[in-house]
Amino acid sequence: MKVVELYRYPVKSLRGHAVQSADIETMGMAGDRRWMVVDKNGHFLTIRQIPAMTTIDVEHRGAGILLKHDRHGEHAVEAPGPGIAPRQVKVWKDVVAARPSDPAAGAYLSAILGRPVDLVFFDDPRNRPVDPEFGVPGDSVGFADGFPLLVATTGSLDHLNSHLAKPIGMARFRPNIVLDASGAWPEDNWKTIRIGSVELRIAKPCARCVITTRDPLSGEQPDPREPLRTLGKLHRAAKGGIIFGQNAIPNNAGTIVIGDAVEVIEAGASNLA
Repeated sequence: MKVVELYRYPVKSLRGHAVQSADIETMGMAGDRRWMVVDKNGHFLTIRQIPAMTTIDVEHRGAGILLKHDRHGEHAVEAPGPGIAPRQVKVWKDVVAARPSDPAAGAYLSAILGRPVDLVFFDDPRNRPVDPEFGVPGDSVGFADGFPLLVATTGSLDHLNSHLAKPIGMARFRPNIVLDASGAWPEDNWKTIRIGSVELRIAKPCARCVITTRDPLSGEQPDPREPLRTLGKLHRAAKGGIIFGQNAIPNNAGTIVIGDAVEVIEAGASNLA
């Protein structure tokens, strides 16, 4: 088993992109979901509310990012330094300290998204620990929904696609790490895996939402029922969540590269029970 795809999403819910290698930090993949779009009250915004967010591309540019849109051109954003006072923002139930970016970035995004928004930056892992029910002291996460990394397998996608009238790509599920494991859902039984020098704890199944029905580039909904309707018949947790992929927490820092071998260090009963 090996790594076949790696994805990074610099700004939560904007476009992600494939990478050949990824540095893994306490908070997950370096540069992954360190930025977030919020409304004027500081509440996070995602494709769930604004599908047009998928039309905005993001490129790393030094310490900052470059936002790109087909009709609105480009806008460079520098990472706010420690001299910029943090503000409180909300991600699900978590209230997190984040540094506001240049107001011009918010204006650029507001023009595209059709509502007043701001762009904020996450720079301190102490600001958002992982839910202690699933993590240990020192585990942290940036602006991802709840965990540092999302792992998925090609075998599970192949199984799902064999039941869909129109197959879909892995990008619908916005994973960080894709492995070429064969068969359906082997990841449900993993407890700890090692990729290269990086050890990952498999923390919790990933329950899926309406974002998976959206095209990852256009935001359009080819079929508002799929893949959730079919996936719900194939792979549910005991409590009812529709599951694809597993959330993971790194035990150590290191670098993961396409082609790295993957070793299952510890396995056990399915964590969907």
